[in-house]
Amino acid sequence: MKLSEIQRLLDAEVLSGHEFLDREVTNAFAADLMSDVLAFVDDKTLLLTGLTNPHTIRTAEMMDIHSIVFVRGKKPDEETLKMAEENQVVTMTTKNIMFVASGVLYQEGLRGAKIIHK
Repeated sequence: MKLSEIQRLLDAEVLSGHEFLDREVTNAFAADLMSDVLAFVDDKTLLLTGLTNPHTIRTAEMMDIHSIVFVRGKKPDEETLKMAEENQVVTMTTKNIMFVASGVLYQEGLRGAKIIHK
């Protein structure tokens, strides 16, 4: 699914990476704990989170995640958005809660990320 379609489905505002909205994602992962995000590896994963600090961008960079949707209308500060731009990470914000955003995307065919069991 293209990020532009995700933007439309979630009625999301693009915060960074406007030029990369043609990127495809194949699955999604929703979490507010970045330690949970470290449990999977897939560069075509969309991250849904309410955590808006620089740690989110660092985790995304480490896991080769190139797209993040901030839920509940949350927006990161300028430092975090600058970090996202530098790392070519698309960030968006939606007013939907995490449960609703996940459900909308699931209904449209996006599936959950596979957890790597250690």
